[in-house]
Amino acid sequence: MSLQKNFVIGLMLFALFLGAGNIIFPPLLGQMAGDELFVAMIGFLITGVGLPLIAVLAIANSGGSLQTIASRVHPLFGAVFTMVIYMAIGPFFGIPRTATVSYEIGIVPFLPESISTANWPLALFTIVFFAITVALALNPAKLVDRIGKVLTPILFIVIGALAVKSIVTPIGEIGLPQGDYVTQPFFRSFVEGYLTMDVIAALVFGIVVINALKAEGVTERPAVMKAMIFAGIVAAIGMALVYVSLAYIGATSIDAIGIQQNGGTVLALASTVLYGSLGTTILALTIIFACLTTSIGLVSACAQFFVQLLPQYSYKTFIFIFAGFSALVANVGLTQLISFSVPVLLMIYPLAIVLMLMSFVDKLFGRAPIVYILALLATVFVSIFDGLKGAGIDVKPVTSVLKHLPLYEQQIGWLVPAIVGALIGVILIPFTKRRA
Repeated sequence: MSLQKNFVIGLMLFALFLGAGNIIFPPLLGQMAGDELFVAMIGFLITGVGLPLIAVLAIANSGGSLQTIASRVHPLFGAVFTMVIYMAIGPFFGIPRTATVSYEIGIVPFLPESISTANWPLALFTIVFFAITVALALNPAKLVDRIGKVLTPILFIVIGALAVKSIVTPIGEIGLPQGDYVTQPFFRSFVEGYLTMDVIAALVFGIVVINALKAEGVTERPAVMKAMIFAGIVAAIGMALVYVSLAYIGATSIDAIGIQQNGGTVLALASTVLYGSLGTTILALTIIFACLTTSIGLVSACAQFFVQLLPQYSYKTFIFIFAGFSALVANVGLTQLISFSVPVLLMIYPLAIVLMLMSFVDKLFGRAPIVYILALLATVFVSIFDGLKGAGIDVKPVTSVLKHLPLYEQQIGWLVPAIVGALIGVILIPFTKRRA
């Protein structure tokens, strides 16, 4: 492919990653980090950009899908775990959230209070939102043109309008660090980047990028790997620029708007200070386009996966199923589903990271399933109790022991057990071969 086409696919991947959550995290980080912003951004970029980039490379290196990597444990585990990942970040949580966040930040500020408190505006918006999602996701071969060439430039323009204005005419001086950022800005922001959940998104979006490459005639594995690496680097650079720009807006906003409770409020107030009433419109466009591109990517990725799993149904059928179900979830019981989904994500996210990292080194142990199995068992033992704690269920007899694990306070307590489990698996390889 030409350099231009490679670049456009990279822009598409960038837009798929950049959802509302990614836009809202950095401004609050900027406020809390203050003049420790440089150190904090290093930590955030390592986990918020570096890990997703590694995940993209893991998918390319594996031959194209999360299921390929997960099946190295066992074919049944590969199918079930991949399905859980797609459903969790897809119709059960990620896709409906793109519509509700778009509505709350992009539409509600323009509605009279008497209308915004009613139910029908959200219902009407979700119908329109997912109708556009369906129209743009129906033909996966066109995703590169529709997202990479059209929606991503618009997204860059509206974010750039905020970023450039904040640099040319800052709304204030960079403030002082707050809370944990006073003593440990690197580790606090490291955890924030880890919690963006973009590693799972990378594992899901890999199938979209690879199928887009195939539509362009790129089918040879070395060529796919090369194109995926290029696209991943373009997306990573784009995300890093956006994160740094938005964090800088937050860091310089304290004098003008004070300390806020969430990044959405920081960005909304800062946009108004920078551009007046026009700032609300710019922010609305930013959020809506960011959520729309993510929605299109997630619906398409889920449909492409389930077509492979259930080939008797068409891609078009799954597009309508996932968009329709997501529209319903966005209107009914989303709060309950979020309270359920977040603990589930805390349980499965570490498993996805361990699988991804092991896929780079598994040739060293001959891809022996025992190594994968013991590493994942050790990981899931810790992550299950992290998930339960996230759901408000603290099993203190267990967590009181787990808290002594290295990096447990940074929510990476599963890392050392995973390494130990993998090493034990390597030791046991000769015994498993004898039994076989």
